[in-house]
Amino acid sequence: MAEKRDYYEVLGVSKTATEAEIKKAYRQVAKKYHPDTNPDNPEAEQKFKEASEAYEVLSDAQKRAKYDQFGHAAFDQGGGSGPGGFGGFGGFEFTGQDMGDIFGDIFGGMFGGGSRSSARRNGPRQGANMRISIHISFEEAVFGTTKDVEITLSDDCKTCHGTGAAPGSAPETCSRCGGKGQVVYTQQSLFGTVQNVQTCPDCNGTGKVIKNKCPDCHGTGYVRNRKRIQITVPAGIDNGQTIRIAGKGEPGVNGGPRGDLMVVVLVGEHPIFQRDGYNIYSSAPISFTSAALGGTVTINTLDGPYQYTVNPGTQTDTRIRLRGKGVPSRRNKNVRGDHYVTLIVQVPEHLTGEQKDLLRQFEASLEGRNSQAGTAGKTEGFFSKKKKNK
Repeated sequence: MAEKRDYYEVLGVSKTATEAEIKKAYRQVAKKYHPDTNPDNPEAEQKFKEASEAYEVLSDAQKRAKYDQFGHAAFDQGGGSGPGGFGGFGGFEFTGQDMGDIFGDIFGGMFGGGSRSSARRNGPRQGANMRISIHISFEEAVFGTTKDVEITLSDDCKTCHGTGAAPGSAPETCSRCGGKGQVVYTQQSLFGTVQNVQTCPDCNGTGKVIKNKCPDCHGTGYVRNRKRIQITVPAGIDNGQTIRIAGKGEPGVNGGPRGDLMVVVLVGEHPIFQRDGYNIYSSAPISFTSAALGGTVTINTLDGPYQYTVNPGTQTDTRIRLRGKGVPSRRNKNVRGDHYVTLIVQVPEHLTGEQKDLLRQFEASLEGRNSQAGTAGKTEGFFSKKKKNK
């Protein structure tokens, strides 16, 4: 028979490992080599048995102390209660351990879940969140707005006051679970005798059974009503962002609070402005004359028309920055982004004969000035050269 491996080595922990570290290591090994996830794999089955045997010893303080002192020899004559037999695989029995909880955590509902997770399911729970969407304009997103929407919500039934029982009757204690909302199942498995705690199927974890159901809510305790809710949209919100309204969702379970209403904001496009974060981008046309001579042009902004002074000789595609003319911050509406404007010089398409003659004269004057500048340069060079020759 092959010599047994050290239990600490099997679980991959040190000899000073805490109880929590040992439990965590065993979960990982058991999940990796569990027979249900490794069918027809004898090697995986053997490693799973080995890990379970190691955990049975190291998770028990007294057994661990004996193992640390004597090693495997401490359990050579251990019988059914020790690791020598190994329950369902040959007499090994798990005693005093929360194995149902461990395997409930590892494999979810495969083992019915642990008592702690069942307790969480049967305690007070917050109701489900509701999700709706609203459409707003570009300007409404920038400066904020309010919107009234109608939604269908569940409220306590006025006939039974939320009990679900018909008038004159009341919910009764569940006979199957005794009002605990949970039932314990004992079963034989690969690991020996395992006790699993599950939600009671008769009362669905409430601990109460309604025999005479309310005719208005049909035993649910709730009725559906249409309600109008006002939604405050903060300034600076962007497309696709969500507003959370606390307590406007579905009712809680077992006395838990209501869920929240999640409002997804859909922002329409603007014909002029484009948004990037808190900054705004747009373009503005300026005349050929304004670009050449400079002057004041009108630019459309979020706050309305803005007078901007263009420098002489401004070229097309020049970008200017209007500080503080962008989108307000959601945290502080007094803090705003910037507005970037690309200036587009417009060339006149339809000119009169007189205008064309004036432009030709203008062009000729430019060419003449450039020609004179060039000639002056050459003359200066000639005389300079003559001076050098003397």
